[in-house]
Amino acid sequence: MFGGGLARGLVKKAVAAAAAAGAGFVAVLALGATVFFALQLVVVPLAAAAITFLLFALVAVVVTMMFVVRSEEEDEDFEDEPSGLGQRAFALFRQRPILGTVAALAGGWIFLRNPALATMVAAAFTEKPHGSRRR
Repeated sequence: MFGGGLARGLVKKAVAAAAAAGAGFVAVLALGATVFFALQLVVVPLAAAAITFLLFALVAVVVTMMFVVRSEEEDEDFEDEPSGLGQRAFALFRQRPILGTVAALAGGWIFLRNPALATMVAAAFTEKPHGSRRR
């Protein structure tokens, strides 16, 4: 149905990632509800909601700042231009994970619909850039 074992493995990994993301989302919601109801025992409900919001906003800011600082450190160490398709894909996922995920999903869809077109796209990515010619 999907072709080779590579496509099946990618689908299994995508399903596992989606399940993990869903479980993480439910866990964060449950943690928020638990914090809210625990605070509600001590303070009025409106204050419990505000404290819960501030707590989760603070956690979001700390996590964001950690990723920004790490991203700035990696940008300094980043090399010129990756040459192969695998290196380009890895660089795309490191720099822009959402864009990389969308590109991977689109590439998988294209591969399933038209393998010849996927081959042409792969050939375009693996083509070496032509430098200035000598005279």
